[in-house]
Amino acid sequence: MGTWDVGPFDNDTAADWCGHLDDAAPDARHGLVRDALARTAGTTGYLDSDVADEAVAAAALVAAQCSAGEPANPHYGPKEPLPDLTDLRALALRSLDRVMTEPSELLELWEEAGDGPWQAGINRLRGALAPESTPL
Repeated sequence: MGTWDVGPFDNDTAADWCGHLDDAAPDARHGLVRDALARTAGTTGYLDSDVADEAVAAAALVAAQCSAGEPANPHYGPKEPLPDLTDLRALALRSLDRVMTEPSELLELWEEAGDGPWQAGINRLRGALAPESTPL
């Protein structure tokens, strides 16, 4: 089926990755999220869309645990409980920045399709992941 909507879990790659996350032992889930983010954040060459799709889903899981975050998709997101992922906020932001920087296959694909709603979703994730400012 491929991609059916603009959300972070609305594609086969992200849905499969969430299934893998559900199948993992509870104490391995944090590492799987971290690894998906780190793999993308550390890519200096061409970023494959499958790797980027997993990172966007992982970033959405981190964002869902932040005060400004939206809940993870109940249909295609993970069903099993996740540990606290908020320590991965900075890595999730770097990962999203890399997805949005050429050369990135996912960015290219969404630019071809008209990136309005997808870009807005990435920006919402970035906003939720941004460090909260402390009042003066």
